[in-house]
Amino acid sequence: MKLQKIVEHLQKLHPKEIDLSLDRTKNLLDKLGNPQDKINCISVVGTNGKFSTIQALYSILKEASYKCNIYTSPHIQRINERFVFNNKLLTDDELTNLFSEIEEANNGIQITFFEILTVAYFHYAKKYPDNINLIESGLFHRFDATNILKKNLVSIVTAIGLDHLDWLPEEERTVQKIIFEKTSTLLNSKIIIAKQDSSEIDKSIENTIKENTSKKIIFNKNYSFALKENNFFYFEDEFGSLKLPIPNLPGKFQLENISTAIATARQLTDYDITDDHIKRGVSKIENIARLQVLKSGKLKDLAKNNILFVDGSHNPLGAKVLNEYLQSLNCNKHIILGMMANKDHNEYMSYFKNIKSLIVIDIPNQPNSIKGNELKEKIKNFENIKYKKSVEEAITSIDLHEDDIILITGSLYLAGEVLNLN
Repeated sequence: MKLQKIVEHLQKLHPKEIDLSLDRTKNLLDKLGNPQDKINCISVVGTNGKFSTIQALYSILKEASYKCNIYTSPHIQRINERFVFNNKLLTDDELTNLFSEIEEANNGIQITFFEILTVAYFHYAKKYPDNINLIESGLFHRFDATNILKKNLVSIVTAIGLDHLDWLPEEERTVQKIIFEKTSTLLNSKIIIAKQDSSEIDKSIENTIKENTSKKIIFNKNYSFALKENNFFYFEDEFGSLKLPIPNLPGKFQLENISTAIATARQLTDYDITDDHIKRGVSKIENIARLQVLKSGKLKDLAKNNILFVDGSHNPLGAKVLNEYLQSLNCNKHIILGMMANKDHNEYMSYFKNIKSLIVIDIPNQPNSIKGNELKEKIKNFENIKYKKSVEEAITSIDLHEDDIILITGSLYLAGEVLNLN
């Protein structure tokens, strides 16, 4: 209860949920002695695949016996997920004490919730100066609270696409603008660029960072992977080739994220990371709400004989790679969909093909979500669509046959509610 109360209080320190600026973050960090200048960081920017890439890299680093701190957002089930230190989540009491300390230092000055969480992370991270910090950038990066580092080990650029367009002026709602926002202020160290959705995006990224003097490691130029039969895949970069087991995450798009993590690990030349560490690491990745299979629980009991996935994808690029995975499966697919109100609902659903049934639902406890019946009206051209109030009603309404799968998707917030409910 103490943690919940202080979180609610911190959320009221600024009238806006998001107010893109670096000043408030820098001022508070300065009061705390600028802890961000005393730690080893890997920065991760992009639209999709940031969390999966971080989890893959984390798994490899753990196999190499390195301790990590991790900062990600949003959380799926509880806020503690955003704060990993020394390979462990902070407890409720530890997080409460940390937030209290930061709130006292802030002294009532206006600051957004994400900004104060970011400051709290950097302040705590200084306790572990030798750890590797894996830091996920928030909205756009250029004016994001995480963009206050003066140096880092590596910058990772994951797949970039259209998302959060409501935070841009209408005339600037283009992928080129998003690329500029995410990559124009990357630090001078090393830059790993993941597989992108098109050659145009590749060219735009490279053009934006052309004056950056960092060593650049670009997918299909400096590293690549190839999926092979007999349950393995090949990775290749300047250090040579690796024959690796198929990772424990489903979907070819996850191979792209994992390959980016491998490329990053092999560029950490001051650290002792061997091929064996990589081989073991790619088989032990923990990745919540990203094509996660629910193997047991309350919701799984409603579909005991079928595979039940939960996935937090919520933008067109996420829908595209998710559909590619679904199309690789020779079975009937049923989608349960809940989304936030500010998303492009029709664009998101336009990527899904050959879906047996679509059930739209309300996302509980999320005032910024679109109601299921409104969502149904917006995408009414989709065949076999119906509305159910809850995910339980949705699952039980499906006429399931052997080998059918159910995918619950459309929002990370929905994924969190589903996991809590299950």
